[in-house]
Amino acid sequence: MREEYRFDYAEARPNRFAGHGSEERLVVVLDSDVAKVFTSPESVNSALRALIHIVPIGEKRKSPTKQTKRKTPARTQTPR
Repeated sequence: MREEYRFDYAEARPNRFAGHGSEERLVVVLDSDVAKVFTSPESVNSALRALIHIVPIGEKRKSPTKQTKRKTPARTQTPR
């Protein structure tokens, strides 16, 4: 290893950003129309928690099936 890559751990300082926050956070970017409605992390979290209670968890959902084009019967012309 080259000398410039050797790190002197005796001069190392603790990471000032490590350990901040008691829990792991996930950053999500909202579309602008959604961000207009949910203006704070608390409002987003409360809406998502409400959704969690509504949607069953653990059940396998059926994937949406592709809709096939329905053949419609030929329209008859009505006399005017």
